[in-house]
Amino acid sequence: MSQFLAPVLGEQEEEVERSLRPRSLGDFVGQERVKEQLSIALEAAKARGEALDHVLLAGPPGLGKTSLAQIVRNELGVGIRQVAGPALERKGDIAAILTTLEPRDVLFVDEIHRLNRAAEEILYPALEDFRLDIIVGQGPAARTLTLDLPPFTLIGATTRTGLLTTPLRDRFGLTFRLDHYAPAELATIVMRSAGILGVEIGADAAELVARRSRGTPRVANRILRRVRDVAEVRHQGAITTAIADEALALLEVDGAGLERFDRALLRCIVEKFGGGPVGLSTLAVSLGEEPETIEDVYEPYLLQLGLLQRTPRGRTITARGREHLGAPAESSSLF
Repeated sequence: MSQFLAPVLGEQEEEVERSLRPRSLGDFVGQERVKEQLSIALEAAKARGEALDHVLLAGPPGLGKTSLAQIVRNELGVGIRQVAGPALERKGDIAAILTTLEPRDVLFVDEIHRLNRAAEEILYPALEDFRLDIIVGQGPAARTLTLDLPPFTLIGATTRTGLLTTPLRDRFGLTFRLDHYAPAELATIVMRSAGILGVEIGADAAELVARRSRGTPRVANRILRRVRDVAEVRHQGAITTAIADEALALLEVDGAGLERFDRALLRCIVEKFGGGPVGLSTLAVSLGEEPETIEDVYEPYLLQLGLLQRTPRGRTITARGREHLGAPAESSSLF
């Protein structure tokens, strides 16, 4: 997987990642409509002294869902429990977390679409009535023990809204869809992150990094750190346009923001499957990657650029995709 998009980071990288996260809505760049609606909901909840309605944050990886959850916690001045959906395998897992929450606390569940169905069912009464129903015993002797929970806010993050069950989706009072960022917004984020990292960067260089960042702040910050490395090792530390261009060439990020795997995916469709259509599972096996990773991480940007199409029969490359690779319009091979 690409070094920019890989979800597994070292401890030092994670610490840097956290330091770059905005801590208030004022620091959060972009997503203006989401911020406006969320700000009103937060002010209303604080004025009433109530827990914020449950929030669902949807959108591709790296757009700020985790940052927004932390901002909600900061704005409300409450505690937060953070867990990944796949980690909640049994009813007892979610019950153990729910019983430790304080009034108005935030429970942040990442990848909530991968929540185990048994754990999801125990959430229903907790979300609606702030109660926990526990079945004690089995068979005719079984009885239900009800525990009252303090009002809390569930914030769920998902990259695949369609995989959420309707009963769970309907229990969110606030649903926000995060969109890819404009280059100008990403340039602002790059300048802000460079200031936090103590790196000098020119406005033109920041714009260059922004244009190559796939519309995603996480990618922009990762590229910025790698460009910083090149500037410090090969040059005097300050990032100019020439240095940024040199670093991006070294990292194999092209003018459209495509990385090596993106181009390999497009070439695979052209060279091995005549431009498509080809099924996702077949494509994944050919590339040695998981289907979910291709679908969630790589395809959204290729679709956004119009380089790839999803059809009922499979994936096909577009004329624009062929042009980007330099492939003949009617040829099934680059060579």
